Amino acid sequence: MAATAGYRDLLRTPGVGRIIAAQLTARFPNGMTSLAVLLHVQQLTGSYGAAGLVLAAASIGQAVSGPVTSRWMGRWGMRRVLALTTTVCAAALLALTFAPPSLPLLMLIGFLAGLSTPPVQSAVRTIYPKLVSAKQLTPLFSLDASLQEIIWILAPVVITFVSTQASTVAGLLLVVAFLLGGGAWFVLSPEVGRVRIPRSRRSFGKVLTRPPVLLATVIGFLLVGACSAVEAGIVATFGHGGLEAGIVLAVFSVGSLVGGLGSGRIPIGGWAMARRLAIVTAGLALTMFSLNVWWLGSSLLFAGIGVAPALAVLFAMTSASVKFSDTAEAFGWVGTGQLIGAAAGSAIAGFLIDGVGEAGAYGAATAFAGVGLVVAVVFVRGFPDLRHRDASPIPDTEPVAPIVS
Repeated sequence: MAATAGYRDLLRTPGVGRIIAAQLTARFPNGMTSLAVLLHVQQLTGSYGAAGLVLAAASIGQAVSGPVTSRWMGRWGMRRVLALTTTVCAAALLALTFAPPSLPLLMLIGFLAGLSTPPVQSAVRTIYPKLVSAKQLTPLFSLDASLQEIIWILAPVVITFVSTQASTVAGLLLVVAFLLGGGAWFVLSPEVGRVRIPRSRRSFGKVLTRPPVLLATVIGFLLVGACSAVEAGIVATFGHGGLEAGIVLAVFSVGSLVGGLGSGRIPIGGWAMARRLAIVTAGLALTMFSLNVWWLGSSLLFAGIGVAPALAVLFAMTSASVKFSDTAEAFGWVGTGQLIGAAAGSAIAGFLIDGVGEAGAYGAATAFAGVGLVVAVVFVRGFPDLRHRDASPIPDTEPVAPIVS
């Protein structure tokens, strides 16, 4: 009850509810684009291999652009960078929708779409410290990590339904509509215009020399890699069209949602990441004992309880360890780590599924999470202790204008 009241008070803070809703809508295409592109390119070329290459090109583009476009926001302003990237990304997806079945052309367009992915996640997590009081920041990160599960629960269902029941062209056009509509809502939000990121005085990439940022990037790579391997295993176990696959994936996300909301008021100490990754690792390890739908659902519900809380630690430790002028770039690197982890987890799981069967994917997921747990334990001194301080960024010497409600 106390946690619920805390979130209710948080959402009553001027601008918080609006910016959360806007950024979730702007990021909704993140849960739709991969499936939409996969289904469209496969139908266009008749090859899942070709679709995989186009998605790989898009992922490489995203991984490259994340820290770069995030840093640009400190130079040219959030609105300019977000408006430019949203427009280019929408144009690239439109071009992909009506492009001829030429694999090199499709890969080039996919790379451009990934390269121009709007850095909404970096932007909103840079805004948060200027939107709420210091003591509300950690609960806000937990709420954000929890609510993003809505994207992964609803978006794949929506895009699969539209692409299979209407057409893959309609599916991609829906992605473009969300990208432009959600992007415009977020860009035009007053909070985006009121927060100015000072230009960083550090060289590009220097932020990775901060141990918490490097640890957040590595842990994010391993955690998301584990989740991606699980998703590949579930699809392989129950089939692309299996109702069970959708249910089990939803249960995994629901576990994460519940865990994130429940942990929002728990202080973040140096061992917080290790404890939360221990839950994820234990739950994933249980999946290797049986491929029964009830067993997998129960195991993944337990594993999911640690996912959003671990992500909340990532966001809080990143924010608390850098100057405000470096927060956007830092979150850009963390996002790149997660993207590479998603690609690596899916690829390794795919090879293991072909080689040893579906159980190989769950073994890979457990290994990813287990390595993350080992890293969190071995390098525990690199995690900031936030039990007696807030997660606000280190102030810059240059004055920063706060949001005035």
